[in-house]
Amino acid sequence: MTKLLIISFSNLASDARLQRQISAFTDTYEVITAGWGAAPAGVSKHIVLPQPLSGASRKRRLQVESILLRLRAYRLLHATSPSHRAARRALRGVDTDIVLANDIDAAPLAYDIVAPDKVHVDLHEFFPGLHDDNPKWAAYRGPFNGWLVRRFAKPAASTTTVAAEIAERYRAFGLDPQVVTNASHLQDRDVQPVGSPIRLVHTGAALAGRHLETMIEGVALSRADVALTLHLMPNDRAYIEQLRARAAQLPNVQVLDAVPHDALIETLAQHDVGIHILPATSTNHRLALPNKFFDFVQARLGVIVGPTAAMAGMTERHGFGAVTEGFAARDVADVLDDLTPETVAAWKTAAHAAAGEMSAEHQVGTWVEAVDRLRAHQVEDTIL
Repeated sequence: MTKLLIISFSNLASDARLQRQISAFTDTYEVITAGWGAAPAGVSKHIVLPQPLSGASRKRRLQVESILLRLRAYRLLHATSPSHRAARRALRGVDTDIVLANDIDAAPLAYDIVAPDKVHVDLHEFFPGLHDDNPKWAAYRGPFNGWLVRRFAKPAASTTTVAAEIAERYRAFGLDPQVVTNASHLQDRDVQPVGSPIRLVHTGAALAGRHLETMIEGVALSRADVALTLHLMPNDRAYIEQLRARAAQLPNVQVLDAVPHDALIETLAQHDVGIHILPATSTNHRLALPNKFFDFVQARLGVIVGPTAAMAGMTERHGFGAVTEGFAARDVADVLDDLTPETVAAWKTAAHAAAGEMSAEHQVGTWVEAVDRLRAHQVEDTIL
């Protein structure tokens, strides 16, 4: 059986995209994984990659990187990366036929193991614009990320990314990616009646740069009979406490812990509308099409999003929600003020109709086809 190595600098047990990717290949390939944490189910072998530097060691490395970025010494910066050097040691001697590298930081490792025509790179973000809302990042780290894309994604036999808008941006870097969205697995469930009050829900990372307080303030400003629950991961505990303090002042807002991934859709389904207002502060935010958007649809919820191109376009095309005029609390309140149980019920029905098309089952075939093409080329090379 053909051996496929899947590499990611992430915790494979909690990375939803990686879990879908791995499960797409375990029946037809001998899958080897390399990443953080324990071995995922169904793989033949798992290689644990070392965790990134922390504490004083990380601080010293960042100081070195700052100097090298200013000098634009990109090759030296990459060659001396402690994470990559440790990962290379961990992967030394691995035996595989094809490599599927996730994100630009994993892509360089692939070429140490197989030839470029046996490499597929899956890009989860638009890396040259990841944090370009920060002027220093845009001036120094952004060009380095662009160099990484040209140096390590362009030579790959094929690439994929998460949204058509991101694929279009990558074409300026010489790539022609296909699209595999962050769609969740298809859920077989019925549409539930609309509650009273109308139950809003948001799930995800607690990052101050996402301005989650906008949704809370939007509810506070609204006259609508709604209740908002936020299930947040503990990325920034101080920020979570700020959000909880504000929520405690309101009778219809609560901030709760994140739920396990295998309970996520069932938890979401206890609500009526999923809400995600992501300010367009960076290029990556403007292009975002995240997991939660598809999770809302699989839970058969209506959706409220900001005017972010990919999410707004899908919401309007399928008719399962509303798009706010802008990213301010007042914009959120204006949409909430127009909510009626009948409107939300129609959104939930539209989500049900779109669930099949917007499922992982409709998407992962693109990965399978890409990797199968690499396997076919390998067979041809063997024959020749």
